[in-house]
Amino acid sequence: MNKQHIIEEIIRTAKENNAMPLGKRKFENETGIKETDWFGKYWARWGDTIKEAGFSPNKLRTAYDEEWLIEQFVLLVKEIKKFPSKGDLRLKSRNAKDFPGDTTFDRLGTTTKRANKILNYCEGKSDYQDVAEICRNYIASFIKKTSVQSEDTENEIGYVYLMKSGNYYKLGRSRNVARRNYEIGIKLPEKFEIIHKIKTDDPGGIEAYWHNRFKDKRKQGEWFDLSSNDIKAFKRRKFM
Repeated sequence: MNKQHIIEEIIRTAKENNAMPLGKRKFENETGIKETDWFGKYWARWGDTIKEAGFSPNKLRTAYDEEWLIEQFVLLVKEIKKFPSKGDLRLKSRNAKDFPGDTTFDRLGTTTKRANKILNYCEGKSDYQDVAEICRNYIASFIKKTSVQSEDTENEIGYVYLMKSGNYYKLGRSRNVARRNYEIGIKLPEKFEIIHKIKTDDPGGIEAYWHNRFKDKRKQGEWFDLSSNDIKAFKRRKFM
């Protein structure tokens, strides 16, 4: 394996990829040229290899538009009818020449952030409602799993939270605020956000304290019409 052959293969595969050089792993899959064939022998890093072949190293980072990446991800979800794992992405990349390498999707964030991005992209698109539902189930499953882990390690600790939707505030309690936020958020038409949470070993008692303190401002159930001073008072507490 000589240097010139590697350069020629970089140029050839780039031409077949809309003049964009392939990533290191994708290049290995396409050509059989392994990292050990060039690393420390001809170049110290993949960017240097790309540069000597006549391409800008930063093309590796800008080769794929984020929306295009999301679209590719969505199409794979529709194909395999589940949220893709790293192995699913890698397998697809090996079998489809125009599909990005699995590490390219790291640009979309962690798996949960990625799922939320895909969900936001699919909302309102009738053709992608199946993908949206898969993403919702994936996020809910992840939240449930982390909640169980949290409750196992911190069995007696919970939170009293303050959340806002529209002009009103919800004051409640939960052992996992992120899960509760998701469960409530999917039922409401307006944006839902966590304002503050108080960590406590007595969630029921602390919740009752704040409900009583704001009883004159209760609208319905756990919903309150609070002032800025009320919010400041609640946010001053970190633990009770």
